[in-house]
Amino acid sequence: MKLNLLLLILISMLISFSYVTSSQPLQTTTSTPFDSDGHEVQPGLKYYIIPIQSNDSGGGLSLASRDGFCPPYVVQENTQLSKGLPLRFLPLDTKQNSITLSSDVNIVFMAATICVQSTVWKISTGAGGSGGGDDMVVGRLYYVRSGGVVGRPGVGTVSNWFKIEKVGDIGYKIVFCPSVCGSCKVVCGDVGVLEDSGKKWLAIDNQPFVFTFKKAY
Repeated sequence: MKLNLLLLILISMLISFSYVTSSQPLQTTTSTPFDSDGHEVQPGLKYYIIPIQSNDSGGGLSLASRDGFCPPYVVQENTQLSKGLPLRFLPLDTKQNSITLSSDVNIVFMAATICVQSTVWKISTGAGGSGGGDDMVVGRLYYVRSGGVVGRPGVGTVSNWFKIEKVGDIGYKIVFCPSVCGSCKVVCGDVGVLEDSGKKWLAIDNQPFVFTFKKAY
C-alpha cells in the first residue's frame, strides 16, 4: 500500500515537472525577416529598403541608367531623405505566406520606367550584362540591374534569384548565391554599394548593404 502511494507521488511530481519545463518560452531563431513595425515580410506587400545609417550618406533604392542605355541599374539614392522606389519580394515557393531567410526570391521594383523591360532584379553577367545562364568568373565586377523575369527557376534565370539574410539584431542584407541551378557556376557574394560617377551602384561586394524593411502604404 505504501509502495503504491509512493509511486503515485513520484508520477505526480514527474507530470508537474514536465508541465513546468514545457511551459517555458522556447529560445528559437526566427527564419522570417520582419519590417520596421514588427510584422513578417510578406510576398503580396510592398516595402521600402531603408539603410541602417552609418557615416555614409544615402537613402533607399531606385533605378538609373549607365551610359544612357537601357536597362536601368539598381542604385542607392544619394540623399537620406529619399525612400527610393517600393519593392516586392517573391519567393520560389509561390504558396509561401511569408518570406524566409536564406531562401531564393525574386526582387521587383513596383514602378514604371522609360525602358521597355521588367523591373525584376538580376545580376549583370556576360557581355553587356546579358545572358541569364552565363558562367560567372571570380574577380569580375557584377552589378545589379533590371530586366529579369519572375519565376522559371533554372539555367536561364539563375541570375534573377537573391536571398535575404540577417545582420545583427535588426539589420538585413541581400546575398546573391542562388540554389535554383545546381549545375550553374555562380560567384556568391553580398550585395553592396559601389560609388562611381556620382552614383551609388548596387553590385556584388565584400561590404554588404545593410538595411531594414519599411512597409509602403
